[in-house]
Amino acid sequence: MTWVPVCPVVAIGMGTPRESVRLVEEGGDVRMIAPKSGRDWTGSMETWARAHMDELARARLHGFILKKDSPSCGVFRVKTHHGKKLPTRDGRGLFARELISRFKLLPVEEEGRLYDMGLRENFIERMFAYERWLRLLDEDPTPKGLVRFHTVHKLTVLSHSPEGYLKLGRIVSRAGRTPWDDLAERYGTLFMESLSVLATRGRHVNALQHLAGFVSAEMTPSDRAELSAAIADYKAEHVPLIVPLTLLRHHLRNREAPDWAMSQVYLSPYPKELMLRNHV
Repeated sequence: MTWVPVCPVVAIGMGTPRESVRLVEEGGDVRMIAPKSGRDWTGSMETWARAHMDELARARLHGFILKKDSPSCGVFRVKTHHGKKLPTRDGRGLFARELISRFKLLPVEEEGRLYDMGLRENFIERMFAYERWLRLLDEDPTPKGLVRFHTVHKLTVLSHSPEGYLKLGRIVSRAGRTPWDDLAERYGTLFMESLSVLATRGRHVNALQHLAGFVSAEMTPSDRAELSAAIADYKAEHVPLIVPLTLLRHHLRNREAPDWAMSQVYLSPYPKELMLRNHV
């Protein structure tokens, strides 16, 4: 993994250390102002951010981590001041706003939120999914390529958004009858939106049971009972996801499960060394 450091406030000449800045709503517009000096940094930040987007595009990023509460880089609930009224927690940093506007599918998260293991796992999963999506667009931008991509991601999407799963299936059913650019834009947007929905234990259980169905008939009664108990323990929050998933992978490998099941990205959405499924 390669990190690309970006510091917008230094890039526009604010220096280190610098006076504080904050978001201020004026006449329906949100400005980035230094309250002590009164200097308005909005124009400088917006101009630099727009220009820097081309450089970030060339970097081919797969994800972006931004600074919590920052008037330049905060993504969620950044404090916005309204004159004599009480501040509200509904703002977004100026650089973050430009980044999200330019790269609509790019996984974005705040560093503070990544302490939540569910959000962390979701962000990493989306990063690797986005990398695979970009690779498809580079290497096999065809209706057949999209069908293959959709096939291996079916249970991944199902574990996040059953509604998205159904909608994506309808988009893919029109592969070959819809212009490629329109097809890819619609699919890519909905695919990343679906993965941004946090997976739940119930949806994971659904995915696990779906995969177990491919080998259940070939398992001994005791093996079926063991796997069923592991899935039930996960559902009851007694064990993390890695427990039933590891047992399921064992049975899929040893009982010659069909290619469709073994090809599911859900079984290994990112490097195992990250151990994220040990904590969800």
